[in-house]
Amino acid sequence: MRSGDTEHRSIWLESDGWSVGIIDQTRLPEAFETSRLTTLEETAAAISRMQVRGAPLIGVTAAYGLALSLRRDPGDEALDTARRTLLATRPTAVNLRWAVDRVTAVTLPLPPEERARAAYGEAARLAEADVEVNRRIGEEGLTLLRNAASNGGEGPVQVLTHCNAGRLATVDLGTATAPLYLAHEEGVELHVWVSETRPRNQGAALTAWELGRAGIAHTVLVDSAGSYLMAQGRVDLCIVGADRVAANGDVANKIGTYPKALAARDNGVPIYVAAPLSTIDRTLADGGAIPIEERNPDEVTHVRGRTADGEVALVELTPPGTRAANPALDLTPARLVTGLITQEGLVPASPAGLNSLPWSRATVRSRRA
Repeated sequence: MRSGDTEHRSIWLESDGWSVGIIDQTRLPEAFETSRLTTLEETAAAISRMQVRGAPLIGVTAAYGLALSLRRDPGDEALDTARRTLLATRPTAVNLRWAVDRVTAVTLPLPPEERARAAYGEAARLAEADVEVNRRIGEEGLTLLRNAASNGGEGPVQVLTHCNAGRLATVDLGTATAPLYLAHEEGVELHVWVSETRPRNQGAALTAWELGRAGIAHTVLVDSAGSYLMAQGRVDLCIVGADRVAANGDVANKIGTYPKALAARDNGVPIYVAAPLSTIDRTLADGGAIPIEERNPDEVTHVRGRTADGEVALVELTPPGTRAANPALDLTPARLVTGLITQEGLVPASPAGLNSLPWSRATVRSRRA
């Protein structure tokens, strides 16, 4: 992502060699601002407040959070405290636990004086691996867009997406957006329907911001309009991301994904879930065991945006004192998912499909968890 003359990833090591830079996603799209993380506490707050968000990105951020903690105190007790602090920030996305477990496995056997350096090294490896994984997901999904373009006749390929599974949700390129970026680079004509994704509006605020900067044609619509477009034959395929995929192919993703999958099935529109192996949790037999995060109800009753005079303001939508529920994610049954786009190929959302993939260390649970 470019800001002025500078190209940014979503997370990076600062020039001092130890602090961590992030794009503050709570400031988008009104302003592009970066923040510097220097402590475990700042890292945990950045994840909880969704300054960083998206399953792959919060995993890498948590890995750097452990490195920052070990830099301050490399002892066993401090490591255990840091792990628990980070794991409590976002319960649904399995990548967070996967990354924390990876760094713990690398650092715990080492003498304390070697742990911080090893943690930084592992966090950097996870970041670089995420970039490569997303490019491979993009290459797998690109085939679907090429086929849609060749079979669709006149006009662009019409893609519906939900939430933000883009560059901002990963270290770079994205999961659900990776095929879009590669198709655009190749010259495939695209148009993306971007559902706004209430209540935090990650589609309207973040995905639209990304696609606009990339020059990809897109239109924002309210979440419930996707089913209407599908019924009208105006959607060729849907591509969404995931926070966690269970062993049977059930998918936990941003609230509003399940209704789109129902509409897609009813209208014969394929819906694909783009996710790295690190998002697959084979320790859970089905999606019923996936913890669903409940967020602050203020996200539902209030909305932030730019006023007519250019000021950014928080506006209350509901009558004062109105109660609100805010489940952040929903569960899409595997039977509604056309396929999973992973870095190892496109597979059915089924136990057989998942078993055809290489075993992912995403499912290994630390004994200290």
